[in-house]
Amino acid sequence: MRVVVIGLGSMGKRRIRLIHKYRDTIQIVGVDTNEERRKACEDEYGIETFSSLSEAVDTIHIDCAFVCTSPLSHSKIITQCLNYGLHVFTELNLVDDGYDENILLARQKGLMLFLSSTFLYREEIKKIRTLSQQIDSTINYTYHIGQYLPDWHPWENYKDFFVGNKRSNGCREIFAIELPWLIDVFGDIIKIDAIKSKMSNLDIDFNDNYLLLIQHKNGHKGTLAVDVVSRKAVRNLEVYGEKLYLQWNGSPTGLYVYDFEAKKDVNIKLYEEIDQLNNYSSFVVENAYLNEVISFFEAVTEGKIPAYSFEKDKDILKIIDEIEA
Repeated sequence: MRVVVIGLGSMGKRRIRLIHKYRDTIQIVGVDTNEERRKACEDEYGIETFSSLSEAVDTIHIDCAFVCTSPLSHSKIITQCLNYGLHVFTELNLVDDGYDENILLARQKGLMLFLSSTFLYREEIKKIRTLSQQIDSTINYTYHIGQYLPDWHPWENYKDFFVGNKRSNGCREIFAIELPWLIDVFGDIIKIDAIKSKMSNLDIDFNDNYLLLIQHKNGHKGTLAVDVVSRKAVRNLEVYGEKLYLQWNGSPTGLYVYDFEAKKDVNIKLYEEIDQLNNYSSFVVENAYLNEVISFFEAVTEGKIPAYSFEKDKDILKIIDEIEA
């Protein structure tokens, strides 16, 4: 199998590394308009690179594409890939540009259109789902996710990074990451009350902090705080009710369940081996990124149904639009 990775920045490099880890017999080529990025990937991963997708497909036969460019560029690239007959894995899109057209095109051509939703593949999330859904009573949660926008990619100016763009801003990306698993665990959302503002001196034209009160269809409720102003990167979850208390600090070793009888927090160990990179925070676990890469290839070769889809994401993006409105 031959795979093209389009966009050779941090996410593109991550996908190359994980595809190699999954199966080193897969041949990978890269596409990027930036010559420096192409050269870096050629040196680091020993892959052939091209300046355009058309050049790549004209040179060699390709089966699948990983779209790892900035979100607002995804729609046209996905269409191009589908028209070339390629199965597509794409990172978060953050906007629904071209969704209906690309969903239809993939269906007509019998191609897999796979959308990343990494947290659905986190072992901690799977465990939280199991613990929350095995009890027969309603629960509440409080959840805060925050990180100072200039710290997201410290090697570049946040105004040159897609999270500094109003349409694909940092808070919007956090919502797009978190809402799919929150709905998967706690159920469909029936009402959201939002308070938002811009409280920082960052040179941005969008709200940098949100406080949400969320009501789920099955009676669960949550408070969700999302921001790009917290000087310390945080991901703090607390789930509580009559029959369950758990807390998670976002790290792979940070999930605790309270033992009512022993009156103590018990750490839940979920990983035999934790794959993390030194230049990312403790919240970023490579295991989940690998799991969704595996899920994509299983969907392509075995017809397995992915955990997430463009159709589900379209609904999530509507919710985010309402929150931002």
